[in-house]
Amino acid sequence: MILLDRITKTYPGDEEPALDNVSLHIEPHEFVFLVGKSGAGKSTLIKMITKEEQPDSGKIIIGGIDLDYVKKRHIPHYRRRLGVVFQDYKLLPTRTVFENVAFALEIAGMSSRDIARTVPKVLDLVGLESKANKFPTCLSGGERQRVSIARSVARQPKILIADEPTGNLDVLTRQEIIELLQRINDFGTTLLVTTHDENIVNNLSKRVITLKDGRIIDDQKRNGVYRLESQPEPEVEVTEKVMIPGSRHIITGRSPLVTNRIAGGTNTRAVRDNGLKIQHAPRRNTNMATGGKATKTSMQPKPPVPTKKFAHDSANQWYTASRPLKAAPRLSDFGLGQTVKLKPAPSMMQGIRRQPASPRVRQKRVV
Repeated sequence: MILLDRITKTYPGDEEPALDNVSLHIEPHEFVFLVGKSGAGKSTLIKMITKEEQPDSGKIIIGGIDLDYVKKRHIPHYRRRLGVVFQDYKLLPTRTVFENVAFALEIAGMSSRDIARTVPKVLDLVGLESKANKFPTCLSGGERQRVSIARSVARQPKILIADEPTGNLDVLTRQEIIELLQRINDFGTTLLVTTHDENIVNNLSKRVITLKDGRIIDDQKRNGVYRLESQPEPEVEVTEKVMIPGSRHIITGRSPLVTNRIAGGTNTRAVRDNGLKIQHAPRRNTNMATGGKATKTSMQPKPPVPTKKFAHDSANQWYTASRPLKAAPRLSDFGLGQTVKLKPAPSMMQGIRRQPASPRVRQKRVV
């Protein structure tokens, strides 16, 4: 879904690069936290994805779209395909909550009839259906952030980027906003969240990517925790199981030398003294009808993992339908993992070469 390949960016006047050979791949439906100290390169990485900045070198592919081939006049259209939540909300103070969400759909070219049917569902999704006629100045910080999220997800984007969405909120409101983002992620939207909140990152246990001095120093794929420095992976002890000849015992040892001695004839009592574990080997099932011959044990299939069910209200059904709204652009019409490269326009010389040559007129001299 999001692919950055060896991205390097240095701002004019800076000696050190803001991003130094950064490579990153985020799968569809992932929830990823991007952490790091101020100046580590988090905002620059977000600007690369939204095409606010151009990398000095490297390749960026978002949803199968190669950003190298997105022309300048198409950048606004490309940004409408992404959902972006800012720390300072960026709401229009002279418009109501309903009008702020509707404004994002008006830019996408949606008709007034579709806007009137869509906005109530979006406000119901974020829990602000009763605040539709309120102005931003009459809302709390958490409610303003919900309006910002509603405006971002109104077009059902496949990727939602949240830049410090809980920076100006209290502890309880932060938890509510994160639960809302988690709910949107459960619907199938890929989330990339930058934050400095250690408690939120540790409680969710999602994928955590740590940036430092423009480099990725840590990428915890599962059960990530908030840490600003890279830590070595813990060593895993490799255990060996040895079957004692003539018995139904399996001995688990931590040292190859000990297991070799066990296989050579060490009794079980000495094994217990060495701190090793003795386990009984599973017996084979015998069938009396087959004369006592051992039969293979049948493998029982694993029970299916229960899928998470959501309430069948109109807002959830609308968002989980994954059908783009009318006149709302989709992120990509191509399959996952498929790279789209648009051919550049032919040069003037190529156009001249492709033109058929005009027939030469032969002239005869008449005497």
